[in-house]
Amino acid sequence: MRLHVIARGKIARSPEAELVARYMKRITWPVVQTELPDIGGTVPAPLTPVREVLLDERGRQVSSEEFATLLGRWRDEGVREARFVIGAADGHGEAERSKADLLLGFGPMTWPHLLVRAMLAEQLWRATSILAGHPYHRSG
Repeated sequence: MRLHVIARGKIARSPEAELVARYMKRITWPVVQTELPDIGGTVPAPLTPVREVLLDERGRQVSSEEFATLLGRWRDEGVREARFVIGAADGHGEAERSKADLLLGFGPMTWPHLLVRAMLAEQLWRATSILAGHPYHRSG
């Protein structure tokens, strides 16, 4: 299953960009990133079947193990692509939110978009590591 991070805003050269690059290189699953301008832009056509996850401060909070289980289930069900969408500063509209397969939050606090991208990259790496039985992750 391909992991696809779609983010509004440019990360450019920043400490967050270095973190994102570090974790994205470690992920052994196919993974791509698409950056869009704050408004507009064209999202590449998805592979089908696809699951869409919107990163949202009001979204469901899950443990790393639960996140890994979800990705593993989607993979095993034949989902070809999981899309993780990070919105612009105002977040996602109600139409986008209602179409998503999952609203995912990293806690009730508001996080900067660039930091959310780094946190997502780390959690994608951690989830795929858990599924591979990698000894790094400390699961209960």
